[in-house]
Amino acid sequence: MKILFLGDIIGKPGRDAVAAHLPRLRSLLSPDLVIANGENAAHGFGITRSIAEEYFGMGIDVITTGNHWADQKEILTVIETEDRILRPQNYPPGTPGRGANLYQTPAGNVLVVNVMGRVFMDPLDDPFAAVEAQIAACPLGEGADAIVVDIHAETTSEKMAMAHFLDGRASLVVGTHTHVPTADAQILPGGTAFQADAGACADYDSVIGMDKAEPVQRFLRKMSGARFSPATGPATVCGVYVETGKDGLATRIEPVRIGGRLMQALPAS
Repeated sequence: MKILFLGDIIGKPGRDAVAAHLPRLRSLLSPDLVIANGENAAHGFGITRSIAEEYFGMGIDVITTGNHWADQKEILTVIETEDRILRPQNYPPGTPGRGANLYQTPAGNVLVVNVMGRVFMDPLDDPFAAVEAQIAACPLGEGADAIVVDIHAETTSEKMAMAHFLDGRASLVVGTHTHVPTADAQILPGGTAFQADAGACADYDSVIGMDKAEPVQRFLRKMSGARFSPATGPATVCGVYVETGKDGLATRIEPVRIGGRLMQALPAS
């Protein structure tokens, strides 16, 4: 199976870059499933119904999120019926939406699980227990032909711990939230692909995708002067590409970077 995962899409520059480059990626890689983190889609904060529909029209099959998933309140009703949008699974019971779902593709069924870390983040329920419950109910090779976990977390240590916790039981564990692509794409000893952060689909002449002026002055003055807004220069599409074998474990992982200011890197055909 072939899976393409795109990191946090930030504002209109990120959306425009994905719209421009995803057709080429789909043509080159022929992914069976395209997943993208969309929690920063609406001017950097949250996602709306119209943007979600825009993503689906681009060829994104599943949208994961994170701590900004509910910033646009209209999504609270959308997510109740739209099973292609996930919010972190470890929110308390009764929260609108779902954090995991099984998606059918021509190559097989893919379980996608979205969780949020707790280190330097909101004090949610245990993400390890939340993932364990989903995988126990739909194990790799039995209920699912592939399993992808998006761990939206601040620290690389928590993301790495999740990957080792799931090694041999998931196809891909990938981190989001910090918006900078890490140089640690690897297949762990048990066969699980891992990258600590997929990066962002954003303008990298920025502070993690946001216009530089306000973040810099907040560090200098420790005061808020204005709302953060996405940087508007050419955006780079960042993500990871994974292939799995018949057992659902990874046989290949490669970073994806195309367009914008970062060095371009596409998986070899």
